[in-house]
Amino acid sequence: MRTKEKKNIKETAHYYAGQKKGYWWKYLLAALIIAIYLIPLYVLFMQSFKSMSDGSTAMGFPEVWRIDNYTSVIKDGTILRAFKNSAIVAVFTIVIEVVLACMAAYPLSRNASKFNGFIRNVFMGVMMIPPLTILVGVYTFLVDLKAINSYWGLILTLVAFGLPMSVFMFSNFISSIPRALDEASIIDGASIIQTFFYIILPQLKPIIATVVILHGVAAWNEYAYSMYIMQKPELLTITLTIKKYFSSVGNNYGGAAASAVLAILPLTIIYLFLQDAFVQGQVDSAIK
Repeated sequence: MRTKEKKNIKETAHYYAGQKKGYWWKYLLAALIIAIYLIPLYVLFMQSFKSMSDGSTAMGFPEVWRIDNYTSVIKDGTILRAFKNSAIVAVFTIVIEVVLACMAAYPLSRNASKFNGFIRNVFMGVMMIPPLTILVGVYTFLVDLKAINSYWGLILTLVAFGLPMSVFMFSNFISSIPRALDEASIIDGASIIQTFFYIILPQLKPIIATVVILHGVAAWNEYAYSMYIMQKPELLTITLTIKKYFSSVGNNYGGAAASAVLAILPLTIIYLFLQDAFVQGQVDSAIK
């Protein structure tokens, strides 16, 4: 009996070993995808240590490693001000978007009425519209509201474009939560609002982390609308500040690269803290 079991174990081991050998192309493809993402970051990092007169290639190491680009960018002070502006826009955009999206998604996912179905279809339709195609109309509207050169003008614009996707993601996630929890809560005497805040909301942590990362990065990196709305120098965001290193007179690639590297750091740190919840949200969304 033991001999038969050992034989089965060996056959199983050989089978999985053969399966792994057949997956070589998947590992090669994964390595290629990783290289595609890492090569631009490598070039950016190398460029941030090069002077304007450096003659090395884009992929090569600097002739002389210099930190002048970083020191000059920090001493200039504009990058720190840009960090503040981008942080204000990103934080308020995410807070407003998450609060409105999860509260709107709850009744949409729990009440299967024709009106709610129509609202969901409207959200889906809005998601199909490229934001840049209506830039002129949005800009004219913001001028009438006197929202140009203001934080709230850009924040409301980003919330308006990000809200449909957030509502869609929240409503799909809430639909996977058993209705029995709502019914049990109401039987115990809780109101609908109490049911949402005490029963449903605590279970939305994975999808909240997903929305925070996806739309937070989008708000931090926003460029097109920021260029038209934030025109004053003291209101420039991080992307607009990096753009200042490129002009018709000359391009300071080292300063732009150093600013970009510094701009990546906050997003990387935030992701490291939220990565578990983000991965869980992606898995739950795929399964449910």
